[in-house]
Amino acid sequence: MSKRTVLSALDIDRAIVRISHEIVEANRGLDDLVIVGIPTRGVILAERIAKALSKSYPSVDPTKIVGSLDITAYRDDLAQRETKASGTTSLPIDSVDGKTVVLVDDVLYSGRTVRAALDALSELGRPRAVRLAVLIDRGHRELPIRADFVGKNLPTSASERIYVRLEESDGEAAVVIE
Repeated sequence: MSKRTVLSALDIDRAIVRISHEIVEANRGLDDLVIVGIPTRGVILAERIAKALSKSYPSVDPTKIVGSLDITAYRDDLAQRETKASGTTSLPIDSVDGKTVVLVDDVLYSGRTVRAALDALSELGRPRAVRLAVLIDRGHRELPIRADFVGKNLPTSASERIYVRLEESDGEAAVVIE
């Protein structure tokens, strides 16, 4: 099987900076903004987006706008997957009511992970708006879900695999298609 790198570490960094600016523009500022990552790499990307925001907007404290959302109990493929212990949901605020929540994930494929995240988020309150940011959108949607902020659209065949590697979790940064 052949592998090819489609994003380098520098490409990933540039995509994160671009996504962070697009989020501010779409939100018309930073008021009531919460960035919530879907574990594992979505949380890392959410933290990187918040850090990019803090570089452009020094008033932003990344630790006060980033959270993580455990979606384990909301997945519709629990019977097909190996049993996995539930993770933890941590938000930098008491409630998402009236906030703009940006969900962050590494790869958007069928849309089922995002659907589970929306279900999990609905248990935490009623956001004013929910947006989706992904590093890679590879197509093949099974549900009517689309990303608002995309690092790279990468059309693939269903047989191909996308591997997102990030320094924080994998010791290297690249997006590889196999």
